Amino acid sequence: MNWEQAVQWARNEPSMEGLVKVCYYDDPIASAADRFYQSEEWPAFCDLLKFNRNDKVLEVGAGRGLVSWAFAKDGCDVTALEPDPSNIVGAGAIRELMRTTGVNFTIADQWGEQLPFDDSTFDFAFCRAVLHHARDLDQMCLEVFRVLKPGGKFLAVKEHVADTPQQLADFLKAHPLHHLYGGEHAFSMREYRTALLSANFENLKCFEQFDHPISWAPLYTRDGIRSQLRTAVSNRLGSMLGDWVASIERMVDLYARRLSANSHAPGRLVSFLVSKPR
Repeated sequence: MNWEQAVQWARNEPSMEGLVKVCYYDDPIASAADRFYQSEEWPAFCDLLKFNRNDKVLEVGAGRGLVSWAFAKDGCDVTALEPDPSNIVGAGAIRELMRTTGVNFTIADQWGEQLPFDDSTFDFAFCRAVLHHARDLDQMCLEVFRVLKPGGKFLAVKEHVADTPQQLADFLKAHPLHHLYGGEHAFSMREYRTALLSANFENLKCFEQFDHPISWAPLYTRDGIRSQLRTAVSNRLGSMLGDWVASIERMVDLYARRLSANSHAPGRLVSFLVSKPR
């Protein structure tokens, strides 16, 4: 199967319904886009990037275009790079999203390793679960650096991490769709960091699985993490203390970071934020 066929299989498989919704592969696409816009993840994008209306934004590997749509809905001048013409997971789906919502932006048909744009074109660049698919990770990071304006930011969200060959093998074996289309991959933290810093990006920030909504949402929610904290404290010290601790936002943050520190699962999700020197 190709990627479109694998997603179509998942959409037709009742046991995959939860995965389809978490990945926003469900239709109508306008409803999926609105659900993303209302999620914890989109405000997290806004908080980290602090963009303004009319800023020029590039999405590398846009897929169905939901994040590009959110940027455009909030007034940005958006270009969605998507080489797959698919009506389910590619440019065809993006066109349907624009047609049904009236929110428009530009679609570019090219791969991330060879961006068809002039130097210093964009204020922001981002990708969501795309870097780990790169055929040449170093080249893709170099290209993103090239097309960003000085001072521009690049946000790479939800990248699978496998720090050893065994972790990579375990991740691929457990992935629900890899056996269908064979297109999954994961890099080590060292490889991600090296590719970004070798491209001359600076101010590298890494957000592990539970450090920030851009990494945990929508698979997890802050309320879900709060509930885990409440249960953990209640089991040891009683429900009253559990309720009190879980009501303190700082304690939820600390617990989330503890979950990240203890998470070494093959294919865990990590996000990266870097900037281009001025």
